[in-house]
Amino acid sequence: MNSLEGQFLVAMPDMADERFAESVILLVGHGSEGAMGLVINQELTDLRFADVLDEIDLGDPDAVIRLPEAIRDRVVMRGGPVEKGRGFVLHSADYHSGNTYPVAEGISLTATLDVLKAIAFGPAPKSTFFALGCCGWAPGQLEGEISDNGWLTVPFSRELLFDTPVEERYDAALASLHITRATLSPDAGHA
Repeated sequence: MNSLEGQFLVAMPDMADERFAESVILLVGHGSEGAMGLVINQELTDLRFADVLDEIDLGDPDAVIRLPEAIRDRVVMRGGPVEKGRGFVLHSADYHSGNTYPVAEGISLTATLDVLKAIAFGPAPKSTFFALGCCGWAPGQLEGEISDNGWLTVPFSRELLFDTPVEERYDAALASLHITRATLSPDAGHA
């Protein structure tokens, strides 16, 4: 089996599961035991990073209040419907802890409190993406969904993950394959 770890999944227009309509997901793990990914284009509009820090009681509340606005007000993403209360941070390789897992070239995943402390109080990774929850597939499930024309695969792009505005990520992922919503057909083709 060829692993898709480190690649993006892009939902096809007729995605049956509304939770994943127009989703772009970075696969952070894929193998014989299944797959795991993080949705990268669904923002939790009613939650900010400071809210998460308050909720998990991470540090002195006065220190959280004194954080720069850019850190306090950073967005929190909806990583998926599984483990919705657990945080996952994709970040540049300039940060590493004993719980850091490499995902793609120069990009790692850490899902422990130490990375949240680093983002808030330093030294922070140069690039970060923070999400609550993840996506999971049982062995063979993702391969079946791809075969049934549920997903397109897109090579990893650091720019798509960290630099593209959230609301533009779906179209940007399609554009990387030289297609648009208008040219994307929901019908599967199997040779």
